[in-house]
Amino acid sequence: MEVYNIIFYILVPIFIVEPLHPLMALSATFMPPSSPSLSLYSKIRRPFFSHSVNFLNPLKIRASATLDYSNVSTNDKASPLKTSNWQWKFKDNSVNIYYEEHVKETPEPSQNILMLPTISDVSTVEEWRLVAGDIVQRNGNINWQATIVDWPGLGYSDRPKIDYNADVLEKFLVDFINSPNGPMKQAENDLIIFGGGHAASIVIRAAKKGLVKPKAIAAVAPTWSGPLPIVFGRDSSMETRYGLLRGTLKAPAVGWMMYNMLVSNENAIQSQYKSHVYANPDNVTPGIVESRYALTKRKGARYLPAAFLTGLLDPVTSREEFLQLFADLEGKTPVLVVSTEGAPKRSKAEMEALKGAKGVIKFVEVPGALLPQEEYPAVVAQELYQFLQEYFGTVA
Repeated sequence: MEVYNIIFYILVPIFIVEPLHPLMALSATFMPPSSPSLSLYSKIRRPFFSHSVNFLNPLKIRASATLDYSNVSTNDKASPLKTSNWQWKFKDNSVNIYYEEHVKETPEPSQNILMLPTISDVSTVEEWRLVAGDIVQRNGNINWQATIVDWPGLGYSDRPKIDYNADVLEKFLVDFINSPNGPMKQAENDLIIFGGGHAASIVIRAAKKGLVKPKAIAAVAPTWSGPLPIVFGRDSSMETRYGLLRGTLKAPAVGWMMYNMLVSNENAIQSQYKSHVYANPDNVTPGIVESRYALTKRKGARYLPAAFLTGLLDPVTSREEFLQLFADLEGKTPVLVVSTEGAPKRSKAEMEALKGAKGVIKFVEVPGALLPQEEYPAVVAQELYQFLQEYFGTVA
């Protein structure tokens, strides 16, 4: 009973809050797992997990009829997709990292774009696939190649039980880009990075420190604070509760029980997507819910989300620090900010603070909430490609 009393003490004052991020299914009241009779008719497309490189040529993406993908690509030919894995060495861990490369069949050299999924409980490379395919297939005087990578602890990458925080994710990003045996292998200052949510802020923090030197950055629906700290703050009392919650979620038995009740069920995922992840609830299809639900069942799925929820993945601790990250790139790296019309109000306020801010060379707003690159891929791809045109070339 003592364990349950601790859980109740933590959950009651904390979890009845406005949703802010994809993980805010935890903000709802307890919901039992959905009925097995729930009709989920779209099969998840699983990636390949051998250490060898796999080729899918061309990539066939099965899109839901409720989403408008009719203008996703300017080319009817799908982009070939290469999937692979990279071993990231972190302390005593060898972490299998999943990534994809979208390429155009051409003998001409390509310029690489690294696309980083939004950090959340159900983060996945799938968020960027349609945008990647669109941009790669455009015809211009630069041939673009897109690499999408799953963060350690998320998506189809391994999820070891390590002490995740913003520094760990920053180190992964730096290693993935700069390691001599890493997948990127490009000349310095010859990489463009697109990131969603917290991923964008981690990229900008690493660039500010000079740990990575991208040619340009696009921050799509950027965020900087985990769901609970942005609502309840970071005083010592709340930090103590966050620590208790983190420890409970990571515990062997009760952690899975809590995670399964609050996050890892179809009803919770559908609810969070309809309430704040997507702007249009009608765009949340059974196929999306099923694919995200499968991610929550992977071994170690709850470890990184426990850190995200309680603020350990936050690259800064205030709006002032958030704005300073961008300001420090003024005159050094072009930064595009893509805000969204339907973001939750607190997240929206942080995005709006970047409008006209120092270090932001261009600010645009698109439909969507927290995953515009997945919900409205054609619109986001067009804005990103326009940014590339303006600074790195024009359409032929």
